[in-house]
Amino acid sequence: MTQNPFAVFKHKKHGESTRHAKRDWKKRAKPFSFSKLVLVLSVIFFFLPLVVVVILSFNASKGSTFTEFSFKWYGELFTGSAKLWKALWNSVIVALISSALATVLGSLASIGMGWYKFKGKSYIQVLSFLPMILPEVIMGVSMLIFFSLLKIQPGLFTIIVAHTTFCLPFVYLMVSARIDEFDYSIIEASHDLGANEIQTLFKVIIPAIMPGVLSGFMMSITMSFDDYVITKLVSGSGVETLPIYIYNSVRHGVSPVINCISFIMIIFTVVMTLCLRKSLKSFAAAK
Repeated sequence: MTQNPFAVFKHKKHGESTRHAKRDWKKRAKPFSFSKLVLVLSVIFFFLPLVVVVILSFNASKGSTFTEFSFKWYGELFTGSAKLWKALWNSVIVALISSALATVLGSLASIGMGWYKFKGKSYIQVLSFLPMILPEVIMGVSMLIFFSLLKIQPGLFTIIVAHTTFCLPFVYLMVSARIDEFDYSIIEASHDLGANEIQTLFKVIIPAIMPGVLSGFMMSITMSFDDYVITKLVSGSGVETLPIYIYNSVRHGVSPVINCISFIMIIFTVVMTLCLRKSLKSFAAAK
């Protein structure tokens, strides 16, 4: 099938006119404006605390005044902070397991809600967003009452269940956004070629919505790793995650060791974000 040359010409002309308009707008843009000032102030507001944390992690003294550059507290982090590493390991375990469960359940729920029609569908859609809308205190207290009624002792299991519950709506929302852009003719083509429902799900639907699934998984890890209120309410007295450990430590004064682990987490987050961004771009381009 030959392509219409006039359509190609119009497309190129439209693209060139758009580029020229952007170039002219940049030329007419003022070197100083209120929007640029707000942008600069916002960047400073968000990133200045991170810069302070990084600088103080290399401070030789324990106070907030920088005295001398030193790796003293990094040595303390890797040699004398067993409780901190245990709390970090607990956070990693909870984040990975709860995010994996929330990703599977949220993806399947979004697929089912997007493809099938049944009574009460609109009500279920509204209820599915309640864990994301409700305040964390209410969510944590309700989960605590639920576990108490079932006689379940607080611990890692209760934290994983609670984190799976409040991470699930985020996965559902991201995968649903991907499903809304889905080309349904691909499913019809797979059925015409003899594929059943299971084969269509694993070989057609899931690969097509994989960017949304991965985005939901990474957001779930971030939400789980960062949560304090719900975790504190359902964890009991024997289990500490990293946010709980940091809060308990800050009550007695900010330790420079906390600044060191924060800097390591910043580097890890930036590297993971860049790798995920490149992988999602390559995955989308392959599709």
